[in-house]
Parts: sequence; C-alpha cells; structure tokens
Amino acid sequence: MSTLDDAALLAAELLARRWLPRQHPKVKRALIDADLWQATQERLAQVGLRLIDNLYADHVSVALLRPAEASVFGEAGLNSHNNIDLPRDAVSLLVVLWALIVLPKRERQQARAASADGEQQNDMFGKERPLPTAASVSPLVSYRALLADFGVQLGKKTRMDANLKRLENHGFITRKGEDIAEGPLLDLLLDYDALAPRILQGALGDVLAQAKQLAGALPLALTQPPLEEIPDEDELAEDALLAADAPAAIDAAPTTGSSDEPSATPDTPA
Repeated sequence: MSTLDDAALLAAELLARRWLPRQHPKVKRALIDADLWQATQERLAQVGLRLIDNLYADHVSVALLRPAEASVFGEAGLNSHNNIDLPRDAVSLLVVLWALIVLPKRERQQARAASADGEQQNDMFGKERPLPTAASVSPLVSYRALLADFGVQLGKKTRMDANLKRLENHGFITRKGEDIAEGPLLDLLLDYDALAPRILQGALGDVLAQAKQLAGALPLALTQPPLEEIPDEDELAEDALLAADAPAAIDAAPTTGSSDEPSATPDTPA
C-alpha cells in the first residue's frame, strides 16, 4: 500500500470532517504553501470537488465544482432554492441569520483592517496585521429576540426550533445557551458577493429607505403638536362664567350622609 502524501491526507480529512479550522496544522501549512494548496485542489478535482476558503471565515471546507453540479443534482436540483433538502422556511431562517451575523461581522472586520492600515502608516516599523478572526467580531443573535421578531413569519416556536436544529446539524450555526452564533459554513457556502447586494439593495434597502422617510417625518409630528383653535369671544365669556361658579359648586356638594360620595373612613376589619 502506497503512503499518502500531504495533499491526499488533507483532502481525506476534509471529506471526513466536512470542514477544518484555519488553525489546523495541515490547513495552516496549505495556506502558506502554494504547491500543497494546488496539489490538494487537484486531488479534490479528480472527484468533482474543490477546496473553498474565505479570508473572513475561520474554517475551510469543500464544495462541488460547477461543472459537476448539473450531473449530481440534475436540472431540478439546480433550479431549487437549495440542494441540502432544507424546507423553504428553513432557507428563509438561514438568510435572516446570515444577514444578522455575516453582514455586521464583515463590516467590523473591514473597519478594523482599515484602522490597522491607518496605524501602520504612522508606524515606521509597522508589520502587516492579520484580519480579525470571525470568532472575535462575529455577533451573537438572541434566540428570544429572533423568535419575537420573526417567529410568526417562520412558523412560530416549534417550527423555528426544528429549523434551527437543521441549520446547526449542517454546520451553518452553533448554539451558545440562548444565543445563536456563526457556524463553520455560514460564511463559506453562502456567496457573499451574490447575496449581500440582494439584501442590502433589495428587501433590506427598501426597509431602510422607508425607515429613513419615517424618521424624517417623525420630528415634525412629535415636536410640533397640532395648533389649538383660538376661542371666540362667546367661548371666553362662557369659560369665565364657569370659573366664577366653580367655588359655589364645590360648596354645594354633599359632605355627609350622601350615598353619592364614598366615606373617607376606612373599613374596620370584622
């Protein structure tokens, strides 16, 4: 039996575990060794797979080569909204969680990288700084908040719990008590370049535009109450008469022995 080389061992471990952290010894070596990376890609390509890596993710994984997708999934599978048999509401939940986790994570990573670049320009001996890891900047999504905001649209508690378990089993999310965190595959298998514009410029863009319009109208509605009508002379005179008669009305009110006024004496316990 021939001894497996490093590329074959890395490919085999990826197939067995589905994903590996970037800090894994074999993955770390492949990321800095272009020859090993290319050899691994060639080994995977022999069975219709490719190694996928994302600078913003903490893991690497494998996926089908584009030419192999048609043969594996068929036309119906390619036209489906997913190829891992997720129900429609689970796909909707996946997109919601992707938007809540990946979009702000990417923004934080890019902002910190830009800040580090600015500091490096002022540092005579500055060195290249790595991009912040996903684990250090990825936000957590509160399960209770998710249920309150999207529970009705996503099938309520029982259905949403079942779909969260599906997404966890597929590696898209992890659960940390009452919080939902990014899973190994959330920022790997979903194409950011294709999905982000659809969300930011699509449905979310419409929501933000409506919120901006509403925010522009709110100050006028909140800070400028409707103008009161100016009373005429007859109304002023009537108000003056009512004010003059008020003391007499108070004096004429029953003080004792009346059934219309509750007694000021507290009830005595039996």
